[in-house]
Amino acid sequence: MIPLRDTTPAKNYPVVNNAIIGINVVIFILQLSQGAEWNKFVFTFGLVPARYSIPQISAYFSAPQQVFSFVTFMFLHGGIWHLLGNMWSLFIFGDNVEDRLGPLRYLMFYLICGVASGGSHLLLNWHSNLPTIGASGAIAGVMGAYFILHPRSKILTLIPIFFIPYFIEIPAYFFLGIWFLLQFINAAAGQGQAGGVAWWAHIGGFIFGIIFLKILLALPGAGPRTKIRRVTARKKTPHLQVIRPIGPGPDPHLYGVITISPHEAAGGTRKLVNIPWGFRKRLFRVSVPPGIKEGSRLRLKGLGKDAGSNDRGGRGNLYLKVRIQ
Repeated sequence: MIPLRDTTPAKNYPVVNNAIIGINVVIFILQLSQGAEWNKFVFTFGLVPARYSIPQISAYFSAPQQVFSFVTFMFLHGGIWHLLGNMWSLFIFGDNVEDRLGPLRYLMFYLICGVASGGSHLLLNWHSNLPTIGASGAIAGVMGAYFILHPRSKILTLIPIFFIPYFIEIPAYFFLGIWFLLQFINAAAGQGQAGGVAWWAHIGGFIFGIIFLKILLALPGAGPRTKIRRVTARKKTPHLQVIRPIGPGPDPHLYGVITISPHEAAGGTRKLVNIPWGFRKRLFRVSVPPGIKEGSRLRLKGLGKDAGSNDRGGRGNLYLKVRIQ
């Protein structure tokens, strides 16, 4: 299963979330530049439990290095697929959590979740000499927060069946619940870091993400929050939208709603829409002309119901009502 996007749009541009993604990419490029020094770089800035539990090893590291490793490990990655997988998950779930917490609290939340996930791994793998790296623990915290904030959101998921792409919407609570269960199964089946994956860091990050979210939501918002939200407000709705059409009675046509922003209504836009109807789930490009008004309808010819039994025959149309918000 490959998550493509969630169906809960964020109202504000995720400045901090995108900055974190950018920093991870830059640091990975720095890792690649190490060449033969790659392993030394990872052992220095990664989280190695033996560095804290075995005095003979900890003697080689300064106190600042021991402390900073709890932060630096979450910005290192073991390879391009490790990086892409983590950043894609952060891209999907992080914007909504930042939207709820605000940029400053979200940054604090992300870093604390990463540190807590590292602590979970350290305590449960106390004498391991394998370095733990990656943002997955911090991202697990973001996923835990999303689980609480948007349990009924849908995750548009790609399931390739015999090389045929199949799109399905999975409730967020089910998607994330299954993910969390798999972490426990893998942690129980292995030794906590089987195959180089720090399963307990994922579990700890997810649990602490829920706890820290509750704490941060209970704290009063900072003064600059309102001003920041005005600056970061989105001017566009998501490029990929899921539209659930209805087809009343014998009417051969289908009817749905497409959402755009005032900025897009004025200048026009193009959207990629996923239209599930029966067993047909396909993607279509929809062009919205500039100057369109609230309540206007766009016609997608031939995307309605099969009207073969109707006197007119053929297939009906899909009409999308424009909603501006």
